[in-house]
Amino acid sequence: MNLYDEIIEADPLLELFRSDLHAQCLALERGDSLAEMTEAAKTIRGAARILGYDAVAELAGDLYARLTAATPTGLTDADRAAVTEVVAKLATLQTVDPLTWVQPAVTVAVEPKAPEPERVPPAPVPQREARTLPAIDPSLIELFREEVRSHTAALASGLLELERDPANPQRIEPVMRAAHSLKGACRIVGIDAAVELAHLMEDGFVAAQEGKLKLPPAAIDTLLKAGDVLAALGDIDPNEWLRTRGNEVESLKAAVTAINRGEVPAPVPVTPPVAAPIVVEAPTAVASAPPPEAVVRVTAQSLNRLMSLAGESLVQARWLQPFANSLTELKKIQDQIAHQLESRDHTQGEATLALVGRARQILTDRIAEFDNHAGHAEDLNSRLYQEVIVSRMRPFADGAHGFPRLVRDTARTLGKAARLEINGQTTEVDRDILEKLEAPLTHILRNAVDHGLESTEARIAAGKPAEGLVKIDVHHRGGMLSITVSDDGAGIDLARLRKKIAERGLSTPDMVGRMTEAELIEFLFLPGFSTATQVSEVSGRGVGLDVVQETIRKVGGSVHITTALGRGTSFHLLLPLTLSVVRAVLVTIAGEPYAFPHNRIDRLLRVPRSSVQSLQHRQFITVNGVNVGLVLASQLLDLGTDSPDHDELAVVLISDTSGSYGLIVDSLRGEQDLVVRSLDPRLGKVPNVSAAAILDDGMPVLIADVEELVRSMDQYIQTGTLRRCEVETTVQKARKRVLVVDDSITVREVQKQILKNRGYDVETAVDGADGWNRVREGNFDLVISDVDMPRMTGLEFTKRIRDDQRFRDLPVVIVSYKDRSEDRLRGLEAGANHYLTKASFHDDSFVEVVVSLIGAP
Repeated sequence: MNLYDEIIEADPLLELFRSDLHAQCLALERGDSLAEMTEAAKTIRGAARILGYDAVAELAGDLYARLTAATPTGLTDADRAAVTEVVAKLATLQTVDPLTWVQPAVTVAVEPKAPEPERVPPAPVPQREARTLPAIDPSLIELFREEVRSHTAALASGLLELERDPANPQRIEPVMRAAHSLKGACRIVGIDAAVELAHLMEDGFVAAQEGKLKLPPAAIDTLLKAGDVLAALGDIDPNEWLRTRGNEVESLKAAVTAINRGEVPAPVPVTPPVAAPIVVEAPTAVASAPPPEAVVRVTAQSLNRLMSLAGESLVQARWLQPFANSLTELKKIQDQIAHQLESRDHTQGEATLALVGRARQILTDRIAEFDNHAGHAEDLNSRLYQEVIVSRMRPFADGAHGFPRLVRDTARTLGKAARLEINGQTTEVDRDILEKLEAPLTHILRNAVDHGLESTEARIAAGKPAEGLVKIDVHHRGGMLSITVSDDGAGIDLARLRKKIAERGLSTPDMVGRMTEAELIEFLFLPGFSTATQVSEVSGRGVGLDVVQETIRKVGGSVHITTALGRGTSFHLLLPLTLSVVRAVLVTIAGEPYAFPHNRIDRLLRVPRSSVQSLQHRQFITVNGVNVGLVLASQLLDLGTDSPDHDELAVVLISDTSGSYGLIVDSLRGEQDLVVRSLDPRLGKVPNVSAAAILDDGMPVLIADVEELVRSMDQYIQTGTLRRCEVETTVQKARKRVLVVDDSITVREVQKQILKNRGYDVETAVDGADGWNRVREGNFDLVISDVDMPRMTGLEFTKRIRDDQRFRDLPVVIVSYKDRSEDRLRGLEAGANHYLTKASFHDDSFVEVVVSLIGAP
């Protein structure tokens, strides 16, 4: 038996067909009714036709015709003999390949039917270039697509391994089997062009395994391209594939044929694959150990609802224990009453005391039963809840199978050599997190190859291996998902970065010269900022790291960069393990419960009120020798500004890249796992709040948006508009208030310092959405806004101000890098009073416009 026969014997589709064939033959032999026998023959014919077993389908079809033509009263002896002979022949299919099975010479005479009326033949239809496939069972198509996805992924990863180790025969075996399996799957569906291409690939791999053929990188390029074309069958209809990919398949067949003859194929354009969003059709169960568990396809929406119900069930189960505690308390009170009755004289009578004793016993028994039930219910619901959580988890490898190819092809495009090493592929990740990781990791990997790795010549001159190494390390750390993407390239040239920042006008040369490494690297995350010297398909467009940072922050994570000149650069991503559940610290603010994600809190402090210090309009405490600014949480969340009257303050310490901040709350309530629930979209963006949850006692709680809180705290601290927690307050002279809105921290600080030096009271916002919230909260005399900002642009922000009756007369100045006449016109049409360029910071025109609109401070 050859290799094909060995695999086809184990083919699950063949085994399924044989199992069904056995059942239908039994129905034919039993002959319980003519209708059942006819249906059995029809079923055999249909299954054989779908799988391409034409001889089997023909025999079953002949039998179906005889049974259909039989009289309702029963079968004749000839009919019975024909059925017996057909069943006997079909039984041989249990050990014979259906594709090579020969139909026996069975005479199945069909009684003549009444002649049909003569039909006029239709006009000839022009033949299409691509053959149209017969109708295929939808369930078979879905199974076929899953098989194509699996085998093409194995083919791609195997080819990358083979390219790095071409002399190892063990590297050839996986790709040969993948090509063979693809050939078999496409043959079942009847896609001949795909069968031929996969067969040619298989022949080449067999020759390579036998040492008769070498596969240079150019050949690997062609084979990878062929795999990409076959992989498209996993996403589109086979007929559409034939129509759109037919010419490409023919070219690839010719190229693979040339490879098999030992010829060097023509270069295939290598385009780094662009990562598409991961579409999760259904979550799957994660098998922890062999044998693999069965997989059931369910919709993501269904699993989300199950997750919500499991969370509610857990909350309800936890409610039982407090109820049991209240029953225990009731029993204590009853015991006291009974004791008082017993201590009095016996005028109450022995009957009364007997009733009391019986009531005590019944209550004691019921409390024990209820307490036992409550414990079992909570344990059961906890296990249900954890199982639902596990069902949402997937190994990191599920979202990373395309990354090795991405690194390889990007390097080839740039004339470099690089490989990707992934450690921790089995690390489990929430499917929602995994979906959102593909785009940012793609950006980082492309940057690592383009900006990080040197050319082959430069690496050799530096004493490094010619092939660059990019690594992804994935593991769980402290209840978080840690992902580090590193390269062994040249690292970030900080001197060049300083020059680029100054050239872009993002800061003055003097200020740039004083910046630390961490502050300089933060500029890489600015929208539109790029260190590339030329624009290409890979880089230079200024789109990338800002998207990475924004995406990571949206899922409650953080990203920072470390670098060493000449040794490489690392991106460190820290994300929650799941978006469905969050470990949170509960606090009380203005009498209401609030939750802070545990991973976003640095410390919880209790500090004496007397330790709070003041400097000008700021208040702070000293923690480990560092001054930490303080803000009242009640003021930040617009819950009133009454400061706690305790001698000891409860402080939640949070931070970002710019520093640490202390949030004063009423009290600390402890920690709890919360099931995250999205806020109703009709509420819009609630300032400083990201989501909601339900506590164990059924109370709703809001989950704080720590990123937004930090920005708001910085504004309060910088502008001096916060309510102090000391008893003493100072009255300051009212000054003209200006709101500066810009997503660049450097530009914000430049404008802020210019205006503060002139005596204006300045607050800042990080984008249009944040600015709109600040406008509605504060009483400003002037708004200064950038144009290109995330979430809400400056033009949208300005239009929203003009559309609101309350702020229609509020002066707005747009300051932008863009200096074209059409850009100015768009700004003025949106409602701005003035449109300036950021070059105006270097002269007096910026301040002159401010004074002309609102006067001197």
